[in-house]
Amino acid sequence: MNDSAGASGSIVLAGGGSAGHTSPLIATGLELRRLSPGVTLTALGTARGLETTVVPAAGLDLELIPPVPMPRRIGKDLALLGPRLVEAVRATVRLLRRTQADVVLGFGGYVSTPAYLAARRLGLPIVIHEQNVLPGLANRLAARLTRHVYTSFPKTELPHARCIGLPIRRAITDLDRAALRREARTGFELRPELRTLLVSGGSQGAQQINTAVAGAKHELLAQGIQVLHVLGPKNLTPGIERTVDERTGAVYQPVAYVAEMERAYAAADLMLGRSGASTVLETAAVRLPAVFVPYPHGNGEQALNAELVVNAGGGIMLADSDCTSAWVAEEIPALFAHPDRLAGMSKALADVASLDAATVLASRVLEVIR
Repeated sequence: MNDSAGASGSIVLAGGGSAGHTSPLIATGLELRRLSPGVTLTALGTARGLETTVVPAAGLDLELIPPVPMPRRIGKDLALLGPRLVEAVRATVRLLRRTQADVVLGFGGYVSTPAYLAARRLGLPIVIHEQNVLPGLANRLAARLTRHVYTSFPKTELPHARCIGLPIRRAITDLDRAALRREARTGFELRPELRTLLVSGGSQGAQQINTAVAGAKHELLAQGIQVLHVLGPKNLTPGIERTVDERTGAVYQPVAYVAEMERAYAAADLMLGRSGASTVLETAAVRLPAVFVPYPHGNGEQALNAELVVNAGGGIMLADSDCTSAWVAEEIPALFAHPDRLAGMSKALADVASLDAATVLASRVLEVIR
C-alpha cells in the first residue's frame, strides 16, 4: 500500500482506568478511522474503568478482559497477581485471534500489560504511547518489546522513545475558545458575560481541591467570579448545589463529570486542577491559563508534567497542601484582577502543545500494518 487512506487491517487499542489513558486512546482511534475508514478498531478495557462509558460514547467498539489490579501492599491481592495476569493474558490472546489483530497499540495502565504480553506471545507488533513524563510499569515493560515507542513529553526516558506530543481530539485542538465562549457558558447555565473559573481534579475528582473551592465559593461569587466545578462522579453528593450570588449574579455550578471537556475549556478564563498529562497538554492546546495542583502521592509524575507549561509561563504550580480555601479566596481573584497577566499566560502557551500528535501516531500505526 502506498497511502494510509487505503490501509485496512485490525488494530487493538489498550488503555483504560482513567481519562489519562482513555482520552489519547479515543483521540487516536478517531484519527485512525478518519485516515483509514476500512480499518477495524477494537478498544480493550475492564469493567472497572472509565472506558466502559467514554469509549462506546466515542463510537469505538469495546471488549472487556478480567482486571489485574496492581497491589500496593503485601496481602491476598499480591498472591493473586500471577493467576490474575495469566487469566487476563489468555483472554486477550483469544480476543486478538478473534479480531485477527495486526497490531496492538497501547497507552499504558493496567489494561495494557496483558495486551502487550498477549501480542508478544502471538508475535504481533506493538506500538506504545506514554502520556506522562515518568513512564508507568506497563510501558516500561513494553518499551523492551518494541521499537515503536512514542511520548508526550521530551524528557520521558524510555528505550527508542520519540516525542510526538499527546494525542488530543480534534474538537479540542481546533477549538476557538472565544468563538464558543458564550454558547458554552449558557450550556452550563452560567452567566455568559461573567469571568469563569473551571475547577477539575481529573476524571475521579480531587478532595483537596474540592474542599478548598467549596470553602471559597462565596468569596469568589461575591467578586463576580463564576465557578464551573467538575467534582468527579463520586463527589457530587446531596448538599452540593448550584448557588447564585444575589448581588453579582455569579454562579457556582457543580457537575459530576464533563464528557466534552472542550466546552468546559471554552467556558473558562482560568483553570484550577490536577496536572495529569491530558489536563496539562489539553489546556496548553487551547491556550487556557491554569493553576496546577499536582497529586501529592505516588512518584511525583504530575509535578513533572506541569513543569512544561509552568516553565513556558502559561501556568502556576501550587502544592497540594497549599491549596486551601484561604488561598483560593485570595489568589484566584488576584489573578482575575490582572487580565493582562492572564492574556500573557495564554500567549505563552502558543507553541507548547503539539496539535497533530493523534495524526502522527495514527499514521505510524498504519505504517506498521503496511
